[in-house]
Amino acid sequence: MPADFPASGATLNAARRTADLTALGENPEVDVVVIGGGVTGTGVALDAAARGLRTILVERNDFAFGTSRWSSKLVHGGLRYLASGRVGIAHESAVERGILLRTTAPHLVRPLPQLVPLLPGIKLGQSSLIRAGFAAGDALRIAAHTSVDTLPRSRRVAAAEALRLAPTVRRDGLRGGLQAWDGQLVDDARLVVALARTAAAHGATVLTRMDAVAATGDSVQLRDTLTGETLTVRARAVVNATGVWAGEVDHSIELRPSRGTHLVFDAAAFGGLSAALTVPVPGSISRFVFALPAAHGRVYLGLTDEDAPGPIPDEPQPTEAEIDFLLDTINTALREPLTRADIRGRFAGLRPLLKTADDSTADISREHAVLSSPDGLITVVGGKLTTYRQMAQDAVDAAVAQAALPATPCRTTRIPLVGAVAGAARDRIDAPPVLIERYGSEASQIVSAWLADPALAEPVAPGIDVTAAEFDFAITHEAALTIDDLLDRRTRIGLVPTDREAATPAAEAAFTRHAAITT
Repeated sequence: MPADFPASGATLNAARRTADLTALGENPEVDVVVIGGGVTGTGVALDAAARGLRTILVERNDFAFGTSRWSSKLVHGGLRYLASGRVGIAHESAVERGILLRTTAPHLVRPLPQLVPLLPGIKLGQSSLIRAGFAAGDALRIAAHTSVDTLPRSRRVAAAEALRLAPTVRRDGLRGGLQAWDGQLVDDARLVVALARTAAAHGATVLTRMDAVAATGDSVQLRDTLTGETLTVRARAVVNATGVWAGEVDHSIELRPSRGTHLVFDAAAFGGLSAALTVPVPGSISRFVFALPAAHGRVYLGLTDEDAPGPIPDEPQPTEAEIDFLLDTINTALREPLTRADIRGRFAGLRPLLKTADDSTADISREHAVLSSPDGLITVVGGKLTTYRQMAQDAVDAAVAQAALPATPCRTTRIPLVGAVAGAARDRIDAPPVLIERYGSEASQIVSAWLADPALAEPVAPGIDVTAAEFDFAITHEAALTIDDLLDRRTRIGLVPTDREAATPAAEAAFTRHAAITT
């Protein structure tokens, strides 16, 4: 039997989608339409709804379908931007990291140690530069008012400590390591889903599988990709938050993306890695690759930065050269080299770069921009996952000013996402830690489902730490409409093809239980 989870204003499912579409058809005039269901778009929808504006968010596929699920899952403090003198974006990143850790999503974001092993290839001058950079990161943390209890100070660690954090690092010539701290998401797609559900709880209408066929500054023509039906919505402001697809909505914008690639390994390949293993690229003093402990007993290895011209694919693919680069770089720090045979999966995401009039590229993938077309369509582009909230605030501020909307000031620095819990309240939740990391205070609902029906406590496939109750919860509360939604975004099982194949029958069974399968 399907689990009987309690309903709430943050519940998104097929039944609510139908009801919301009916209501929208009866009253298709709103304050704000947001196009795009990634981290920026859901952030805009939450901000606008929390200000009292009648808000509609539409996404032609699923939440986090694009770039928002292909990140490194890191919540950066802005350290790397100091090297190029971008103090403003560095400070903004550190501030937003602190808001995520303290208020917005303390259940989804955790402190993560970052380790640079001091091997013979790292000379004294380079280690001094890294240490100075970490000290600057400490200064950013202090300026952002993030306590040392949340993110400890950087320090040098002995060789034994370095090996405890990263057991597969080379021992010969190891002089210890340099350690700093940053933030890490349990999963980027889960952050996006939590944002969408919180926006719904504040009154936003949130619709996936709705394609914005055409958009201007005051109207959007929508097509339901499940039924083919069309609807025109009138709006006082329209915000284009479609990331690398922004040019398809506003044809005056030209983007030239770059690709960031990651490889997926079993955690055993890194011997129980408990820090972000950070390895300098040979011959560079400012480029690194990272091996990151991740959900489902995995490690993600990244990151590349390659020009990616041409049509924008739904799922970018790593190149052979990028795979070789990542393996070659990480192997400079490992006792036993990793090979292609160790790779369990791979993924790539695209960063938006704005093409300028002189045919150069302006990297606004970090410093975001809010643009307005001649017909009033507002586009927010660039930025990064960590600063999504500030991007959303700036986009809604622009919409309010342009359309003279009757809105209250931004409130999102003080709004916790659905499930947010920390401290003693978190300690009191009677649920396994892995559930609390994914669902926060809602973890108890998963446990209740297990108790009501022990079959729902069974893993969806052998060796996978996701249970049938979690699939049920994704369908009843998290707007999962297809098997792909369950495997590729509500969980990240799909990042490993063999795991995806093994878990597919359980995903099919979950929809059968709810008699709501949509393919």
